[in-house]
Amino acid sequence: MTPLLAILRREFAAYFATPLASVFLVTYLVLAALFAFQVGGLYERAQADLRPLFQHVPWLALFLVPAVSMRLWSEERRQGTLELLLTLPCSTWALVLGKFLAAWAFACVALALTVPIWITVAWLGEPDHGTALAGYVASALLTGTFLALGGFISSLTRNQVNAFVACAAACFLLLLAGYPLVLDFFAAWMPRRGVEAIAGMGALTHFDGITRGVVDLRDGAYFLSLTAAFLWMTVISVESRKAR
Repeated sequence: MTPLLAILRREFAAYFATPLASVFLVTYLVLAALFAFQVGGLYERAQADLRPLFQHVPWLALFLVPAVSMRLWSEERRQGTLELLLTLPCSTWALVLGKFLAAWAFACVALALTVPIWITVAWLGEPDHGTALAGYVASALLTGTFLALGGFISSLTRNQVNAFVACAAACFLLLLAGYPLVLDFFAAWMPRRGVEAIAGMGALTHFDGITRGVVDLRDGAYFLSLTAAFLWMTVISVESRKAR
């Protein structure tokens, strides 16, 4: 655990050593407030809940999470420090988990800074705090899955721009996998079981289920299993660099 915690602290502190943290946090908060109060029409709805915020969290994550994940491994490869990291007295799993947990903690800081919106809604009315908390849990799980996917993509290239674009595209497909438009495309040539499997991969379906306050272990298992799978794929990708 000591190497893992050391990597986690190092990577988390690195975010605040550059203007990246300030730019990311300010942009996230401004957009979150804009979507909640203006686009989501929180006042016009005359209903005290955080639904307008959580409806837009997946789309915020779609563009802002790749900006965090794109540098996880591509920057190490570009600077030639990946080989140095792989010579450290720790396992590849510790490296991958340390970097991922640091990025996830940073993203969760951004989520936590939106709590004043929750406080504002509570001041204006009487929201269901259990549902609001479930929305934050769903947002954290979705963000973690996107970061794990972005980390895997980042390990495949040394170009951060390529990693950003590929991650955004992959996350977009993951979000819309359960939409009728996507399912109709696959239904034209794929067996029914295959279409049903793709429908079950839609992140928005599982995200919406949790934000509604519906307790279903399958939704949580969906995000955790995907996150674990992408982390495992990242380990394999990084290990392949060590073997070269």
